[in-house]
Amino acid sequence: SPELKNVSGKLQLRSIRVGPVDMQLSGSITIDLPIDQPVILSFSSALDITTAPLAIAIKNAIQTVEVDFFYLDNNKTVSIRPKQSLKNKTQYTLVISNQLKGENKEDFPGLQVDFKTIPITLSIVSYNIGGQAITTTSRIIDIPLDLSIEINFSAPLNTQTITSNTVFVAGLGNAPLTFAFSNQNKTLTITRITPLVYLNKYILSLSPDIQGANEEVFGGLTKEFFSAVGNHTSGLPAKTDDELLTLVQQQTFKYFWDFGDPASGMARERNTSGSTITTGGSGFGIMAMIVGTQRNFITRPEAVARLNKIVGFLETADRFHGAWAHWMNGNTGHVIPFTANDNGGDLVETSFLMEGLITFRQYLVSSDTAGNNLINRITGLYTTVDWDWYRNGGQNVLYWHWSPDKGWIMNFPLYGYFEEQITYFLAAASPTHSIPKNVYLNGYGLNGNIKTGSTYTFGGESHVLLLGSPAPLFWVHYSYLGLDPHFSDDYANYWTQNVNATLINHAYSVANPQHYAGYSDACWGLTASDNPSGYGAQSVGNDNGTIAPTAALSSFPYSPIESMKALRFFYDTLGDRLWGPYGFYDAFNVTSGWYANSYLAIDQGPIIIMIENYRSGLVWNLYMSAPEVQAAKTKLGFQ
Repeated sequence: SPELKNVSGKLQLRSIRVGPVDMQLSGSITIDLPIDQPVILSFSSALDITTAPLAIAIKNAIQTVEVDFFYLDNNKTVSIRPKQSLKNKTQYTLVISNQLKGENKEDFPGLQVDFKTIPITLSIVSYNIGGQAITTTSRIIDIPLDLSIEINFSAPLNTQTITSNTVFVAGLGNAPLTFAFSNQNKTLTITRITPLVYLNKYILSLSPDIQGANEEVFGGLTKEFFSAVGNHTSGLPAKTDDELLTLVQQQTFKYFWDFGDPASGMARERNTSGSTITTGGSGFGIMAMIVGTQRNFITRPEAVARLNKIVGFLETADRFHGAWAHWMNGNTGHVIPFTANDNGGDLVETSFLMEGLITFRQYLVSSDTAGNNLINRITGLYTTVDWDWYRNGGQNVLYWHWSPDKGWIMNFPLYGYFEEQITYFLAAASPTHSIPKNVYLNGYGLNGNIKTGSTYTFGGESHVLLLGSPAPLFWVHYSYLGLDPHFSDDYANYWTQNVNATLINHAYSVANPQHYAGYSDACWGLTASDNPSGYGAQSVGNDNGTIAPTAALSSFPYSPIESMKALRFFYDTLGDRLWGPYGFYDAFNVTSGWYANSYLAIDQGPIIIMIENYRSGLVWNLYMSAPEVQAAKTKLGFQ
């Protein structure tokens, strides 16, 4: 390289730039120069432009690059633009021979400068899957089953790098993809002859081995998407709406009847629980037996015989000031701890059980010997529940748990609105261990602070919740399986409360703000259930993509249109995944690709009972006919 100091009579090179980058004139090679920018040479004086095309060239190891020359700054600057972009990641030599002359015949000593081009990136400008433009990081859901993916790149592709090894969709199985190119090979279209599977997760993967036509480097892409329902049908036998309601009640009833614990007659906690029986779930099962009898799934004598077994078991099972434990052993009646400290009486579960027993007591015929015997025994069980003991020393609130060795260690006072209104109601109704109204007002009612009156809007649909926030839907089911919610107290109209809570749950699922797969007008319902991580209480404020059939189906009285849509969808469309020996499985999560194979007593029971309350009001009418219930309504000022 020559010295660049001023020498009289010499043509001197002052700088070389490629686009915005200055090139080294001596020493180390200049790297990472752009491939699509001109090479600009600045000289000390004007050039004889007739000599430039003969003296200046850009070469690589194989060939000389064709270039165009442009002159600037009174011919002191020459811009050399390659007719085609330089190759990516390639070394070139800029040659300026001594044939180059100045305008006044100044000599140039000659110069060669090496440089290397930058690895240019191939990027995705835009793409769509199933005609749905992908512009955000949100989940891609509801993709048509007739798959089509269009990807627009920043530069032409090397089509030889587009193969089944570099472009694939996980979850498709063996059916091949078809590739097509357009827009001067900048657009790749991916199709598949075989339709996608409905409501399924797929993963589009583009390998970093894909290259541009000029060896541009691609960083790769991985993107999940979820297929739509399409026109899939489950293949289950066709049913009218009325026939389907009966079928669901009958099939679900089998959980309590066919799968009931053989020793105690009680309901097992879940279909994998062995001899672990559930107190509250058994109360639901007892009410389900009434429905089963009325719908001729079983005979009345069969129902009475099963109830006799259950009552006999409860008379000898462990009790804690009259309350039963959450779980018991169906063979022995001894408590099975729900948690380490929850090994005694469970007042809320006991109230669900008594709700069922009192309802069945009202169904019995006193003139019948067996019926009269059971009426008296059920009344005896109710009157020996020491409801006021659970005020924990006479406080104006009920407590959920107590055990002989742990005492009140669980420390769960029943303040506010959740599933326990029936507990306060039965405690107030007790003819032997009653609580005064001020316990209801202070405990359940929080001295009036239970009232919130908040409005919730989803998808343009607004509803006011008088109490609490949008909760798991079992809150509007458990207490109101027997207790007819067409009443008001000092705080709310419970029919309005429960209808609005249900419609908020539905509107949220339709709006689907978190873009979970599968949610729709017909696929909705957030409540406590199994989920991909175990068991949890899903709600508007705690949504993980899990839908539980019990949520929508147990809401029939509150949302008959929306619940029927859900029932038809669960059966007609998802039945090949959801329908089993005891009705609908507990829950599913399309986003996680998870479908439960479990059944839970506390989820199955409300389906049968609330569908019946929607159809005939049977269970409500029976429970509300109890004299203790009527007395408690008056005592608590229910209207």
